[in-house]
Amino acid sequence: MSIILLVEDNHDIAAMVGDHLESEGYEVDYAADGLTGLHLAVTESFDAIILDLMLPGMDGMDICRKLRDDAGKDTPILMLTARDTLEDKVAGLDAGADDYLVKPFEMDELDARLNAMLRRASGEMTSQVLRVSDLTLNTGTYEVERAGKSLTLTPICLKLLIALMKASPKVISRRDLERAVWDDIVPDSDALRSHLYNLRKVIDKPFDQPLLHTVQGLGYRLAELDGD
Repeated sequence: MSIILLVEDNHDIAAMVGDHLESEGYEVDYAADGLTGLHLAVTESFDAIILDLMLPGMDGMDICRKLRDDAGKDTPILMLTARDTLEDKVAGLDAGADDYLVKPFEMDELDARLNAMLRRASGEMTSQVLRVSDLTLNTGTYEVERAGKSLTLTPICLKLLIALMKASPKVISRRDLERAVWDDIVPDSDALRSHLYNLRKVIDKPFDQPLLHTVQGLGYRLAELDGD
């Protein structure tokens, strides 16, 4: 049985979501404010976290950052938000959320996104070191280095990089990259482009030799190409 932490200050939404998840066979723990939610997420073990963006005490963005950066927690996080602009969505993902769901939402979509996150988490590969040119990624510790320099990536960018490195030097299509991160539930048509832009800023911009290449009409390739 999967254990879900639900952090939501709206009692009606929390009751509706909690009752539904329990009817689907999940065990649900609940917090009504950000500080309590953060404490539970750090001290207890959960299979996934459903996290509201706007919370008393500490908002969802700060909770995500503290879980990822300070506590080193990789528990899958589904963020609930009433904000539906691309900037807000990308900010939530960059803070460490694995996916997001815009209010109001249907329970079927909640189920689909939660199940997709749990499938990805349960299917994590055993530890190995991927290498493309002077770029390395340890899939067990998620440590990324290029030319001996440690790099910090968001969870979404890590998933993209793993997919690109596993495919290297072959081209991987846009659809296959989206599936590697979000399964069949792509959050936004611009989401992939935004995250690839952020990935390039970290793994390519500080270095002389670019590794991430757009192959027009086909997809993307991670490789050291002659003439770049």
